[in-house]
Amino acid sequence: MTLFYSMAAFALAASITPGPVNVVALGSGARYGLVPSLRHVTGATLGFVVLLVAVGFGVYELLQRVPVLMHAIRWFGVAFLLYMAYKLAVDTGELGDIDTSRGPTMSHGAVMQWLNPKAWLAALAGTGAFTGGVGSDPARIWQFAAIYFVVCWLSVGCWAAAGAMLRQHMRDPKRVRHLNRVMAALLAGSAMYLVATG
Repeated sequence: MTLFYSMAAFALAASITPGPVNVVALGSGARYGLVPSLRHVTGATLGFVVLLVAVGFGVYELLQRVPVLMHAIRWFGVAFLLYMAYKLAVDTGELGDIDTSRGPTMSHGAVMQWLNPKAWLAALAGTGAFTGGVGSDPARIWQFAAIYFVVCWLSVGCWAAAGAMLRQHMRDPKRVRHLNRVMAALLAGSAMYLVATG
């Protein structure tokens, strides 16, 4: 039972701290409300769990043997974050009759995790700490993935819920534009961090 709580605590610490996925969840909650934002929350959660399981079963070793793939992931991540930042920066801030189908999708959430260095670090550290290393204990990898799914979904969901609460105070398009620009700057900063550490 102690291992279970340790896994859950690790998942919480890694999932609820600020990062690109959570920034998008916050912005989506503010713009589209909680329910439409749950697509992003679910996609990000599934994306991370797939990444965690893949790392657990040896994908990271493959990436180390073929370093060009890791560089490609980093640069696709930079491009994707800059694209998301641009979309936020040019948004008009008009909340009017919003087409909720245009909010972040499940696939966007999943792709953000696969291109997110924070997600890779969490998957690598968690796999090493709780499953005995890459490919060592399949049952424990699946157990960790199941725990992570629940904790990650709730954590990213909290960011979306916080954004939805902000929505009540964001009736003025100027405020929405300001929030969008802050979110865009945070995403662009994440992209520049990837470039600097690459």
